[in-house]
Amino acid sequence: MSKFTIILDYGMSNLHSIYAACNKNNIDCKVSSKLDDLNSSSAIILPGVGSFPKAISNLKKLNLISPLKKQIQGGKPFLGICLGMQLLLDYSEEFEKTAGLSIIQGKVKKFTKKELGIENIPHIGWNKIYKNKKSQKKSILRYITNNNLMYFVHSYFVLPDHEKNVMSYTDYGNLKFCSSLCHENVFATQFHPEKSGKNGLKILEGFKRLFKL
Repeated sequence: MSKFTIILDYGMSNLHSIYAACNKNNIDCKVSSKLDDLNSSSAIILPGVGSFPKAISNLKKLNLISPLKKQIQGGKPFLGICLGMQLLLDYSEEFEKTAGLSIIQGKVKKFTKKELGIENIPHIGWNKIYKNKKSQKKSILRYITNNNLMYFVHSYFVLPDHEKNVMSYTDYGNLKFCSSLCHENVFATQFHPEKSGKNGLKILEGFKRLFKL
């Protein structure tokens, strides 16, 4: 069987955009929710838009929580996007406290006007990312320069327990928040690489080259 990257379909994402962006980088992808495809894939992309509790509920209904964690913890290359990044944390405060995948220690918290000092929630549009020099050297950001603009759409942000897991930061109002994560074989972005033009494609290229996909 030929190598392929699974784009996991759990009913919470715009699959066309990420599939098209992967094709531009010659990443052989398959959109699927099948366990066999998850297990036989060479890498996993977990996109996502919408609410954290609904995403976890959908993954449970598809019986994908334990198999997904097993594949990630077993060392399979993983890329989470937007909600797909938030799901990696221990829990989210969205609507109610909901347990996540606990791949990376930390929580997901909502932006507040008091904390930001501005009225604009959700955070929508282009914003700069700043690489964290204290994170692991192995990174999917290797082909972009510092301060590149990426496209964001979110009302919640991640608070990892350990700074070493922060791959990049972004400033929004008075808050500096984690805009991408890394942990060994696991990478994730709060922004949308598939909607971030050439710089976003360079991040997908970084993922491809790092793991020889």
